[in-house]
Amino acid sequence: MSPQGDGNLSVMSLQEFVLDGFEGGPQTQALLFALFLALYVVAVLGNITMMVVITLDARLHSPMYFFLKNLSFVDLCYSSVIAPKALVNFLSSSKVITFEGCIIQFFFFALLGTTEALLLAVMAYDRFVAVCSPLHCPITMCPSVCARLVLVSYCGGCLNSILQASFTFTLPFCSSNHIDHFFCDVPPLLKLACADTTTNELLVLFAMCGLIIVGTTLVVLTSYGYITVTILRMHSGGGRHKLFSTCGSHMTAVSLFYGTLFVMYAQPGAVESVEQGKVVSVFYTLVIPMLNPLIYSLRNKDVKDALRRLANSFFHPAFYPTLL
Repeated sequence: MSPQGDGNLSVMSLQEFVLDGFEGGPQTQALLFALFLALYVVAVLGNITMMVVITLDARLHSPMYFFLKNLSFVDLCYSSVIAPKALVNFLSSSKVITFEGCIIQFFFFALLGTTEALLLAVMAYDRFVAVCSPLHCPITMCPSVCARLVLVSYCGGCLNSILQASFTFTLPFCSSNHIDHFFCDVPPLLKLACADTTTNELLVLFAMCGLIIVGTTLVVLTSYGYITVTILRMHSGGGRHKLFSTCGSHMTAVSLFYGTLFVMYAQPGAVESVEQGKVVSVFYTLVIPMLNPLIYSLRNKDVKDALRRLANSFFHPAFYPTLL
């Protein structure tokens, strides 16, 4: 790092950052390593299983499960952007990440996080069409429309990620290169900046993230408002129970994801809460990607039946002809 004079500030050309992570000695770090590893392994296995089941079972080839498969893919990538580096750092004394590596990690973190928020809103809209306008659903949510909605979600994530990364990593950083977090995120990075970060905190972080979170939340609440009214008008108790079960899984996932994001990003004071941010970040980077497959499989009869069929076919004697 080469320091440059700038008044009373020591501005540095950073080549690397140090991710301080969580406080504690070797025993604490070992426990955190075991916790993160368990969460990550369950997240990876759960999301891969969900993608495989939806791909192989023809009965799940519908818009809802197409979006769910994409959500599982996003969750798999989302946790993989954060967890491997965090696991290495728990067992390392240096905990260094290069400047370029920090940019890459943050870029994909922001891209996938925004994409998931938009995808959850798309899934709510899909449920609205399926429940409130079932006759128009095959046309309204045809495969080409579904593919475009997923593409728009990724494009929105990419746009937000480019803006966030551009505004954050063009800031001049002061004497410390220690990031008080276990991955590269905006709030702890802003604390290292020498320049005025008001634009980043209010316009980019609060306005952009707040707009995304509030906008997608309004789509979800509006969709489920209409869905609830429609379900309550149904005369079939079995139909109501099935729809509430299916929609309840999605609402649980939405509440967990949006709730943690709101605490972390959608309020100006959140930028100051780095310690709180570490704990909250564990939820939306590891816990939620781990829980989503469980939420959608345990509370969804169609997925449970598909898992059962896949297991039966896997263990059927015809599956192992050479062993007979």
